[in-house]
Amino acid sequence: MSTPLGPLDELAREASGCTSCSLAATRTQVVFSRGDPAADLVFVGEAPGRDEDLQGEPFVGKSGQLLDRLVREEIGLERDRFYVMNTIKCRPPGNRDPRPEEISACSGWFDRQLALLQPKVVVTLGNFATRVLLDTKEGITKLRGRSYPYRGGVLIPTYHPAAVLRGGGVPMAQMRADLVRAKEALLATAGARA
Repeated sequence: MSTPLGPLDELAREASGCTSCSLAATRTQVVFSRGDPAADLVFVGEAPGRDEDLQGEPFVGKSGQLLDRLVREEIGLERDRFYVMNTIKCRPPGNRDPRPEEISACSGWFDRQLALLQPKVVVTLGNFATRVLLDTKEGITKLRGRSYPYRGGVLIPTYHPAAVLRGGGVPMAQMRADLVRAKEALLATAGARA
């Protein structure tokens, strides 16, 4: 006898057959998420890359390894204790930025997913995800370093791990500081519930 699917699993199954935009023709598979759907902490990136498209999970390459390490070091969580997703579920060809029509086509999946998750803290990874979620034209260097109210919780923008890998010490230190801010926000929400 099979176990019935939960709402998030059902949504992932539905999304796996999506043909709402042209990315359906070039993807290997829909990259829905990874991690603990009951976690209070959700990371949101831009879009799947080549490794993610092949493996079916977000942030599995070098950027994902750095993210996992920094979250472990600064927040104290292993990769199975937080949740990771992207603004869109399919890889844009050549890892180009998603186009407005692709974001629009995927927004229903994203919104339903986030509504089911109900995270207390959302950390956006990089310029693109931050701009989409905060609906702004401001860049990540101006937006990071602060917290923003978001869907009943808090949103904390930080650099994309790929930019940190390219940028060295200063972006690394700033990303670490942003993750400490996320940890403090998590502790504050836990304290508010107690």
